[in-house]
Amino acid sequence: MNFVTDQTATVLIVDDNPANLGVLSDALDQAGLEVWVAKSGKVALERVTYALPNLILLDVMMPEIDGFETCRQLKVNPATKDIPVIFMTALSDTANKVEGFQVGAVDYITKPFQQEEVLSRVKLHLKLHDLAQQLEQKNAQLEQKFAEVSLAYDELKQMQIKLIQNEKLSSLGEMVAGIVHEINNPVNFIYGNLIHANEYTQEVLTLLHLYQEEYPIPTPRIQAQKELADLDFIEHDLLKLLNSMNFGARRIREIIKSMRIFSRVDDAKMIEVDIHECIDSTLIILNHRLKAQPEHPAIEVVKQYGLLPPVECYGGQINQVFMNIVANAIDALDEYNQQRSFAEIQQQPSRIEIYTQTIGDDWVAIHIADNGPGICEHVRTKLFDPFFTTKPCGKGTGLGLSISHQIIVEKHGGSLCCESTPGEGTEFVIQIPIQQRVSQVA
Repeated sequence: MNFVTDQTATVLIVDDNPANLGVLSDALDQAGLEVWVAKSGKVALERVTYALPNLILLDVMMPEIDGFETCRQLKVNPATKDIPVIFMTALSDTANKVEGFQVGAVDYITKPFQQEEVLSRVKLHLKLHDLAQQLEQKNAQLEQKFAEVSLAYDELKQMQIKLIQNEKLSSLGEMVAGIVHEINNPVNFIYGNLIHANEYTQEVLTLLHLYQEEYPIPTPRIQAQKELADLDFIEHDLLKLLNSMNFGARRIREIIKSMRIFSRVDDAKMIEVDIHECIDSTLIILNHRLKAQPEHPAIEVVKQYGLLPPVECYGGQINQVFMNIVANAIDALDEYNQQRSFAEIQQQPSRIEIYTQTIGDDWVAIHIADNGPGICEHVRTKLFDPFFTTKPCGKGTGLGLSISHQIIVEKHGGSLCCESTPGEGTEFVIQIPIQQRVSQVA
């Protein structure tokens, strides 16, 4: 007999018949179980106050306190309410069986009993009880994980608020919306399902199927509940929920990692940064806007990364520049797609291309291009002017590209330019030195 716990399971037998106590004690002892005995309900209630068994075999007809009342008192005691109780009695009528289940018993054995039946039922309910305890532990771990994720989520929101207050970038609104959208579903997956429960669920289902095969004629109460429940659907849907939970957990780790890479709000000095990692984190945060929508297919992102060395820069500020430019490209493509039919979009899908390269030994260049409608010369000359925007009122402040230009040119000694032809798309080119020759103040 293999129990989940390493300790020997203990069974308390409560019966006023010495012969029954002897037979059951010998049988359970030979099965490797530790056996306690009590000759009355009163003695049993006193015994559990200083030591708790794993299961109780309880006779119904006893002097002073019968088995039903003993079970009631066990179930109102917080320390003993979860111990499984199996009634043993010669009373085989339905009314007594129903009363036994109503007071909290998990099973019913009719006297005279067969030792094999008793052992089988004891083993089954000990196993089910162990599995239930393990599921409770996993649920507690899940709640702890959810609390940790909620704390991380709150920290992320505070981080976003701090960025908005410090930089006042309109594109941070996109970042907030993106993070809320991307992180809510994974959190709900974790909150709504049990983590690490797949193995134990399979064991419970296997035992349930075995129990149905061995005892095909259930009690009326079980039959009524069986007719209400759809076990086949529950089993199939439970596996789907566990898969969703695993997907959600992986997604949360990806988003948190990307957010940490992106934010870098505590950078007080320039550090060496992986530019490709910064771009990838930006794309993950904006992923909800790149996905397919009912009115148009997904926006394709094509990356052609060159071999870049670590670049000395203010990582958080460089990330904000990438966020502004990519978000503007998405806005331009969305506006362009509103003017085209679904068939036209399929023939010429929306696309953003990101290309990186080194220039000599001292510089890196990042090209971010879209195949949208392009920008006319009049608008292109004003792109980096503060408060200039072509977006409708309430959609933008006109500060994103202006601050991006300031970050690249003034704080990193680089250049940011825009190349565009109406009808042929738009390309932004960022060039920054690999090493800063003169210390800049953020």
